Amino acid sequence: MYDMNWSIRFKTDDKTYKLGLLESCEINCDVDNLADTATIVLPEAVVNNVWELDQKIIRGTEVIIQLGYDEDLKTEFTGYVQRITNDGSLIIHCEDSLFLFRVAVPDKEFKNVTLKQIAEYLVQNVDPSFTVNCDYGITYEKFTIHQAAAFDVLKKLQDETKGNIYFDNENKVLHIHPAYVEVGNKVNYSFHVNIESSSMEFKQKEDKKVEITVESTDTKGKVKSVTVGTTGGDKTTLKVGAMSEADMKKVAESALQKQMYDGYEGTFNGWLIPMVKPTDSAHIEDLDYEYKTGSYYVKAVTTKFSSSGGIRTVKLGIRLN
Repeated sequence: MYDMNWSIRFKTDDKTYKLGLLESCEINCDVDNLADTATIVLPEAVVNNVWELDQKIIRGTEVIIQLGYDEDLKTEFTGYVQRITNDGSLIIHCEDSLFLFRVAVPDKEFKNVTLKQIAEYLVQNVDPSFTVNCDYGITYEKFTIHQAAAFDVLKKLQDETKGNIYFDNENKVLHIHPAYVEVGNKVNYSFHVNIESSSMEFKQKEDKKVEITVESTDTKGKVKSVTVGTTGGDKTTLKVGAMSEADMKKVAESALQKQMYDGYEGTFNGWLIPMVKPTDSAHIEDLDYEYKTGSYYVKAVTTKFSSSGGIRTVKLGIRLN
């Protein structure tokens, strides 16, 4: 029997506050979302006692959430307090380093600019202590920033390129990678050992018909398009900024790859152990159907923690092998 443990700390310029009571905590991480988020719910007893929370913990306060068993705590979330709401329960809403990028950046028009150069421009104007790790070779013939926050620019880049854009909060790194290229730790799961429940379906890629079209308007106003996939399949059209047909094809193939594979689709529930996060490789063992055993890209993880227990809901992406 494991003993559940947790530590939630709030850091201001001159003090660190450690939370003494907790009703529940939920952490959401997804490669398709720019930000990891967390919600911390305090017991009603704390709410009734006011706790002077609004005087100690304010918007922008740094927060560190650690969870685990038997005093073996793992850092699950680092970020900042976004807002505090009181709707019967007192709820602290938190966001990762994307919180810092919700500020306006100077207008600028780029010509023949890479994703990395755009990201570096944002970092230089928001927080130069961040670095950029980008291996996604997309170049825009023209890219304009006009009356926009750094968040808006990152969102546009993610929507158009279908890249994996996220923050390493601890090391202050902004990551930009092609979808499913960067794979983290291998984590082992089994339907007979540590998968509590699942909502998954095994599908063959032969049964999937998908057609992806990417459209772009170049600097002269000419519209061009690139299409990949199976003609007659479910059609998706993506509109991107001015870029070459070669880069448009990269975007289309990245979007197609997210849908074309043999394997499980859906989610399963596990415990706090093992530690798992998006981009990890989840090896799922099925002793009843060996052909279904395989490793999958972890697309999203929702972690819930309360007196009832700790549970992770893991959402799968493509099959890796």
